[in-house]
Amino acid sequence: MADLLELYDLAEGDDIGVYWFDLGVAESLSLAMEDGSCAIAMDPWRMPTLADEKCKLAHELGHCETGAFYNRFASRDLRQKHELHANRWAYKKLVPEDELIEAWCQGYREPWELAEYFGVTEPFLRGALEYYKAATGA
Repeated sequence: MADLLELYDLAEGDDIGVYWFDLGVAESLSLAMEDGSCAIAMDPWRMPTLADEKCKLAHELGHCETGAFYNRFASRDLRQKHELHANRWAYKKLVPEDELIEAWCQGYREPWELAEYFGVTEPFLRGALEYYKAATGA
């Protein structure tokens, strides 16, 4: 599992700029630049915990790492497809399946316990559980 500093190091290593702005109603966003690079904007005033920051940064990195971008004119199903790609990347980075199984074997069973164990938000953890469940057909 990646921690917050590893995510920032990944962004730096991949030349992905991470910038802090007041984004109004948005918490974070990522942009594909004309030169092929990527930039991420984060609103620190909309992230009450480090777990929130970690999950949002991982999600935005997921857009950058998978190329899952869309514009404001994209259809709803296309937007959902790209959001799913970004989420899957983030789930694998922050809650790897093998580490999730290991945590389960160590007795972490409740979503809030697992979220705390991985340093993510409970909604994010629940999304990861749903993703792995669907991926295994369980």
